[in-house]
Amino acid sequence: MNRKALNNFWDKLFKLLGITSISFGLLVLLALIIDVIIDGYPRITLNFFKSFPSRKPEMAGILSAWVGTIWIMVITALISIPIGIGAGIYLEEYAPKNKFTNFIEINIANLAGVPSVIYGLLGLGFFVRYMNLDRSVLAGGLTLALLVLPVIILSTREALRAIPSSIREASYALGATKWQTIRNQLLPAAIGNILTGIILAMSRAMGETAPLITVGALTYIAFLPQNPVIIKDSFPFMGISFQGLFDPFTVLPIQIYNWVSRPQKGFITDAAAGIMVLLILTLIMNSIAIFLRYQNQKRVRW
Repeated sequence: MNRKALNNFWDKLFKLLGITSISFGLLVLLALIIDVIIDGYPRITLNFFKSFPSRKPEMAGILSAWVGTIWIMVITALISIPIGIGAGIYLEEYAPKNKFTNFIEINIANLAGVPSVIYGLLGLGFFVRYMNLDRSVLAGGLTLALLVLPVIILSTREALRAIPSSIREASYALGATKWQTIRNQLLPAAIGNILTGIILAMSRAMGETAPLITVGALTYIAFLPQNPVIIKDSFPFMGISFQGLFDPFTVLPIQIYNWVSRPQKGFITDAAAGIMVLLILTLIMNSIAIFLRYQNQKRVRW
């Protein structure tokens, strides 16, 4: 067998191994999803979304879990997105290139790969104990904000870096300042990729369990954080309350974990239904990311 034939053989063998590996992974994933759907579909009813957790499997629901998930994701987004985008813009466009900024960039890249439980320990030590936020929605949101912040910073920098330098030079040639160039040229061109990174980071945060358990999220809770909108009997008839930020909470992954750990078969069905809801939410967010990337690619032509 000559060298060319040997190379062709190894190419075909590697291609076969790659297809086999991908097919095996997809088949296992498909089997797991089908099993979850078969077990959980009968529990997907309106009462399942409107009911609190219960010691009786047939009466248990995810009301406190999905409301807590919304609270946590809103707090996480409000904190991490502005800081992450601002830090990414500064590091890419304003920061001088020296040893200090190189040190910061290396550490941000490393933080993106740190296990999530480490962020939970940081949140427990700083937010829960040092800042006395206790096991609150705010402590959980701040902890997850730290978790996704490096990902948002990196995605912002990569989106800005992908823009050709000719765009910047043309803007400067017309007399625009650096901030005018960033605001009017760079951000509109990069917003699709930035939003994609943000949504993928939020999808990761929505499925995290370890950091929230570490900061003290409850596994069983039969009440909701206080509604931020308060209806009054007198003018102005409506007020805003921040008490809900300091209330205990739970989220969907923790509620699923609680059900899976119970011996009754009915709770396994509840857990499967909760997994379906979480998968649907995650798929929706990832679909939005794909759509935004596609729209951005159509709109921006360099």
